[in-house]
Amino acid sequence: MSNSSLGHLFVVSNFGESHGPAIGCVVDGCPPGLPLCEADLQADLDRRKPGTSRHVTQRQEGDQVEILSGVFEGVTTGAPIGLLIRNQDQRSKDYGNIVDSFRPGHADYTYWHKYGIRDHRGGGRSSARMTAPMVAAGAIAKKWLAMQFGIVVRGCMTQIGDVEIPFQSWEEVAKNPFFAPNATVVDSLESYMDALRKSGDSCGAGLRVQATGVPVGWGSPLYDKLDADIAHAMMSINAVKGVEIGAGFGCITQKGSEHGDEMSLDGFGSNHAGGVLGGISTGQDIEVRMAIKPTSSIRLPRNSINKAGEPVVVETFGRHDPCVGIRATPIAEAMLALVLIDHALMHRAQCADVRVDTPVVPAGRSDY
Repeated sequence: MSNSSLGHLFVVSNFGESHGPAIGCVVDGCPPGLPLCEADLQADLDRRKPGTSRHVTQRQEGDQVEILSGVFEGVTTGAPIGLLIRNQDQRSKDYGNIVDSFRPGHADYTYWHKYGIRDHRGGGRSSARMTAPMVAAGAIAKKWLAMQFGIVVRGCMTQIGDVEIPFQSWEEVAKNPFFAPNATVVDSLESYMDALRKSGDSCGAGLRVQATGVPVGWGSPLYDKLDADIAHAMMSINAVKGVEIGAGFGCITQKGSEHGDEMSLDGFGSNHAGGVLGGISTGQDIEVRMAIKPTSSIRLPRNSINKAGEPVVVETFGRHDPCVGIRATPIAEAMLALVLIDHALMHRAQCADVRVDTPVVPAGRSDY
């Protein structure tokens, strides 16, 4: 199975299956000299791991990361960094009834047709569990970006099912199990999720992720646009079905006089571009939003077919998130950080000596 790597210079190669002995990744291209230990990665893994509240899957995984290589005497060496997370709470028997059947909304059908074989235990490679190694790798990227540029990558929920979450402050995000940036909606979210879980159904979610402090000039025209790579990374997250940069689909109804971000000596007047123009960062905040589909594994009976082409009724057992979006915030943060560090290194490789003599820098820094 190819195409398990992300990045050009900062390359993350993901391995493992949901119910195998372990999952992990190899991070190749991390600059040397970065202070790094397991604790630097564990905080974000703890935010993503299952079993953190009654509103997510109750699979009990510690998600303790082990650094196997690439770090010596507390700093990165420039060699590949091996990261391992052992699976500890698999219940493969829960999937015994779908060995020959295809779950609606899942990758069972497409995997079987593509490879001629599929791992039915928790979805194998298609499981959202495979995002854990990416969160660990993303934590490395976050630390390097913060140390080198003061970049902060953060995310929050904007909507769960029918419940919209007005933005209040970033400080509220860590205070509730929904990553909601508004304390006033938490009770409504609790009630909504309790009713959803009892019904056996699932719901989708909206997510926002932001990077502040990104310098001007990262990215490239055409095929390595910064926003194109961001969209690619976000769409690689399980269950993501839509990505917006800046105004996104809202630009359809905007006039050119409204959408174009005016500039003055004081900076940009707005950020409809989401921090990217022509595929290159503007120095403004990178703003990304995404839509996450409802969890496909639900207790309600669904019509499907089996490998023999016969009609069947599928009932999914096991432990599943009624809304996979709840645990997706640290995943989206990680993927944005991985794209940014990759573009930082590519910019340094090609344009480190570029100096622009200009009387105004509307936002951020123009130099590397």
